[in-house]
Parts: sequence; C-alpha cells; structure tokens
Amino acid sequence: MNKNSTTLAKSDIQHHLHPYTDARQHEQVGPLIIERGEGIYVYDTDGKQYIEAMSGLWSVALGFNNARLIKAATDQLSKLPFYHLFTHKAHAPSIELAEKLIEIAPVPMSKVFFTNSGSEANDTVVKMIWYRNNAIGRPERKKIISRVNAYHGITAVSASLTGLPANQRGFDVPLPGFLHVSCPHFYRYGKPGESEEQFTDRLAEELESLIVQEGAHTIAAFYGEPLMGAGGVIVPPKGYWEKIQAICRKYDILVVADEVICGFGRTGKMFGCETFGIRPDILITSKQLSSSYQPIAAILINEAVYRGIADQSHTFGTLGHGFTGSGHPVATAVALENVRVIQEDNLVEHAAKIGSHLQERLRALQGHPLVGEVRGVGLIAAVELVMNRDTKQPLMAVGRLGKYLASRAQEHGMITRAMGDAIAFCPPLISSVQEIDRIVEIFITSLEETYHWAESQKEPE
Repeated sequence: MNKNSTTLAKSDIQHHLHPYTDARQHEQVGPLIIERGEGIYVYDTDGKQYIEAMSGLWSVALGFNNARLIKAATDQLSKLPFYHLFTHKAHAPSIELAEKLIEIAPVPMSKVFFTNSGSEANDTVVKMIWYRNNAIGRPERKKIISRVNAYHGITAVSASLTGLPANQRGFDVPLPGFLHVSCPHFYRYGKPGESEEQFTDRLAEELESLIVQEGAHTIAAFYGEPLMGAGGVIVPPKGYWEKIQAICRKYDILVVADEVICGFGRTGKMFGCETFGIRPDILITSKQLSSSYQPIAAILINEAVYRGIADQSHTFGTLGHGFTGSGHPVATAVALENVRVIQEDNLVEHAAKIGSHLQERLRALQGHPLVGEVRGVGLIAAVELVMNRDTKQPLMAVGRLGKYLASRAQEHGMITRAMGDAIAFCPPLISSVQEIDRIVEIFITSLEETYHWAESQKEPE
C-alpha cells in the first residue's frame, strides 16, 4: 500500500537532499510529490493534474506513459537486463542505436560513445579532446572556450564549461583552462544604437581577440548549445554561428555542439545544428534521446577526432575511460524505440507546426506591461518579465517576478520553469494545438496575477 502524501512528504524532508533546491527552504515547504503521468500531464499524490509545460527537464518528448517505450524497457529487462561494453563486449540495442544515430546525424560522423547523462557526456568529450590532442602531437592545445550563461552540466569539468553563476558559486569552478566569451543575447547585451548584425560582429571579434590573446596553439575547442536552454532560451542572432564557425576553422579549433536540449525535434528540425547551420566535429545528445524514460547520453565524433583517439588507445593498449552503464541495454533499447517513434509519427514536423503556433500565441503578448521579450524557436520558448519595458529592469531583484509567476502557474495546474525572470516553455513533442492553447491560457492568467502582485510591491515614489 502506498504511503499517504503527508507521510511521504515528511520522509522526503527528513532524508532527501534535492538538486537545484534551497535545502533550508525545503525543510519548511516540502516537496510536490508527483505520482503518475499520462500524455503531457502529471498528477500529484492528491490527484491534482498538471500540464508539464517543461517536458520534465526539457526532455520527455513522447509524454509520460508511452506504451512503446514501456514495452521496449520491459522486453529488454526480460531478455538482458544488463551487460557492459568494456573489453570488446557488445549487445544488439547499443549497436543498433549507434547505427541509427550515425544515420540521422546532421553532418557525417564516425563513432558513438554512450554515457548516462549529458553532464557525463560533456565531461567525457573534454577528456577525449585532451586525449586526442596528446595523441596527434598537440599537447599544448587544452583550453576550451564556452560562453557566459551556457549550460553544459554539473560535474567538475562540465560545470567549468557551464557559464551560470548558480552552478559555480561555492564549488571552486571553473577549473583552469576554461574560458568564457559573451552570451549571444541581443535583447540583454546589445549596446544602445547597435544593430543585431553589429552585435554579432562584436561577439565574433571578441572570440577572435581571445584566441589571439591566449594563443591559438593553446585552444582546443569552442563549445556551444545551438540554442541556449537553461541560460534563458537564448536564440542566437542571425549570422552568429556562421561567423563563430569561420573563426574556429581559421584557427583549427574544434566545434562542439551540445544538443542535449535541442536534439530530436525541439527546434523544428531533428537537430538544432540543422536549424542554425552548425557543422560540428563533436555532437552531444541526451534528454529527448530516450524521452528520459532511461538515463542515457550519446557522443558523436567525426572521423578526424576518432582517428587520434583510436591510435592512442592502440598505443596504450586500451581507451581508459568508460562507465558501468555506458550503452546500458535497457537504456539503448528504449532510446532506439524513442527515435523510431519520433520518426514514424513525424513528430519533428509536428513540433515545427505546433511550435509555430506556440511562438505566435506568446508573441501576441509582447505589448503586455510585464513582457520584455518573447523568444524561441520551434517548440521551445521563453517570455522574459520586466517591470520597466524601456530600462528592462526587474522587480527589485532578478528572479522575483519569475518565481511568483511560476508559483501561480503551478497553482493553476501547469508546471513551468523560471530562469531568473524568464519563464520557459518546452512542452512534449506530442502536444496538440488545444494543449498549447491551454498552456498559453494558464500563462496569461498567471501573468495578470503577477502584474497585479508586482504593482502592489512597488516602493512608494
């Protein structure tokens, strides 16, 4: 028999340390305990229904009870619940998934390496880049360039790639050798009188200046999300990726695309690289790879990168890196079925269609006094809240507006996410037009409530 919600909540407070949570505040407020899911909805232990407007963590493409994914997991558990890929071992699901990923990759790729999460994958990629550069006689090329507000994970290395203060404060990261250039957010960081094209040129010049200053012979790779997710759903300005890649190629610097959020239809194309014209040497994917029914991530590397790694492993007699769960048979079986469903049900095209509807509905709110910017591509969007549309100022402190609106949305039966004062939307790929409309309706209601609350919080003039 299931414990009642009060007993579960008390136990959670006593025994859980939650990620991305104020531990002391959690002792007071406790958890929202989610018990089951159906379609794009989840239900708490009191039976209350919530639209999951964030797909969990940007990740549940097929909703919360897809029968084919459940069957794939069950069948594989019955047949081979675990085996590893160490020392020349293999199993069919990992072989078939690797083959599928190479087949659908946005640019020619050579090999796939599996990990359990995007953070592990990005940590692994940095090690692979260092390993390869040692192998090909470039041991001085070790520095990695990422961006302010980027999100690439939370291990010591991947958190060093990340450019968000909340993921670095108190952890003694970034580690040495990890550099950050400006965030490509024109609304926030464009200078007065600067055009979007001039802004893009300035960011490209900044990157090249950093490379020259550090010494191109010391720079290994440039790391970026096609569209920045957790940093606020930042859509790069027109021409940005074209100019960034040109500089990287000029100085023989690898381009790494972190597709953990963008991959598998989120931007209206199978990969964000296709949406923004990126031709990476290395590509990382996770989250929607398995709709997060199983923990899995995949690293795709091109032949040039593989060649150095393979030669070095031969010299040493092994590639001394891997995880117990790398290419886990249940995870790879579920991911393979997930990709097949996305393809067979034309969900990338569907995401592009309903994504356009989401963008249109949200952009209609651009005139609201609290709405500073509406941004997004495909089925991922954000609305940034401000108290003053001219100065783009928040309510006393960044995050107060976002936190209040997210709490109102949850009260009205929708789970979203506040990134500072930007409210994110990332509904499952299976969402209908009617469900998108309901998401927007709840947001509008919550926006009005937030507006009236914010007005009451203003300091007297």
